[in-house]
Amino acid sequence: MAFSGAMLRLARQRRGIRQNEAAQQLGVSPSDLSRIENDAKEPPQTFIEKAAAAFRVPEGFFALTDTVYGAPVSVHPMWRKKADVSAGELDSVIAELNVRIMHLRRLLQATEINPSRTIPQLDIEEYGDAETVAGLLRRHWMMPAGPVKNLTALLEEAGVIVVHSPMGGSSVSGVTFRVPGLPPLIVLNSDQPADRMRFTLSHELGHIVMHRFPTPTMEKEANDFASCFLVPTQDVKSHFGTGRVDLPRLAALKRVWRVSMASLVFAADRAGKLTPAQKNYIWQQFSVAKIRMAEPPELDFPREEPTIIKSLLRAHIENLGYSIADLARMLTMNELELPDFYDLIEALRDKPTRPQGLRLIK
Repeated sequence: MAFSGAMLRLARQRRGIRQNEAAQQLGVSPSDLSRIENDAKEPPQTFIEKAAAAFRVPEGFFALTDTVYGAPVSVHPMWRKKADVSAGELDSVIAELNVRIMHLRRLLQATEINPSRTIPQLDIEEYGDAETVAGLLRRHWMMPAGPVKNLTALLEEAGVIVVHSPMGGSSVSGVTFRVPGLPPLIVLNSDQPADRMRFTLSHELGHIVMHRFPTPTMEKEANDFASCFLVPTQDVKSHFGTGRVDLPRLAALKRVWRVSMASLVFAADRAGKLTPAQKNYIWQQFSVAKIRMAEPPELDFPREEPTIIKSLLRAHIENLGYSIADLARMLTMNELELPDFYDLIEALRDKPTRPQGLRLIK
């Protein structure tokens, strides 16, 4: 059987195991493991068997020839956790993204996504600022004024694949992976409330639309885009009325706009509804009430659920007759891990006769 050191490294990094620790588990020296991962040394079959068990993958995973991609343009840290993502966390996230891209490529061999919207490239250098770009995209998609009811559904209509994942418990809030020949993949950390997931998804959309290459200001630009796309300044202005902007009003508007109270403070400021003193007072109230750490749980709303991956899985199971074992073999994945990785129980709870938004390829 052919062997790929890149796939060995991918399997190790996905489990968050450092090279020295893995070498000890596999009974080789760190230098030998490094040589094997770089295809400078051919491993014996006993090593492959140990590696498959240690990293919980089928032995066939190490024979795959898929391209392994590096870090994407941006990795968005989890809000309120910390500003940076560690090298180990980043390696694990990139490994998961590669695995998901490999799966997506295989799932799309027998099915086709039919987007009803297009995603324009609106480089921020050309259009000046993120608020302008957000407004242009809303007009391009002919969106009505006001709140975005279901942002996930909107992006899926444009062919974007959205996935929820615990991302190995990392501090990454969301990340976009764009590889040749496949639709954009956005993975959102499931360990965050619905309002943060929507903001992160909008942030990642901003990167897709505005940024081809990394820049020092891209994260702020994506945040500005997210805020203005979800809560356009002119649309929200009348919602603040003529009275004082305070915590009760922000709490009420959160249910309407489906964004955090903090996002609404920024929107009120953009709309000219706050003086500097009023804004400072509101942030002081946030601190006293500990709202900046966690907004009141009674204001939470259900998170938006992606549908495309579920439809792809349904197409294979319902229309093509695949079993879970068949899927695991096709995806070269541990059969026991597959149901949790894709929430297959939930995906198959409702069984439509034909998945919506997909076309089977004959």
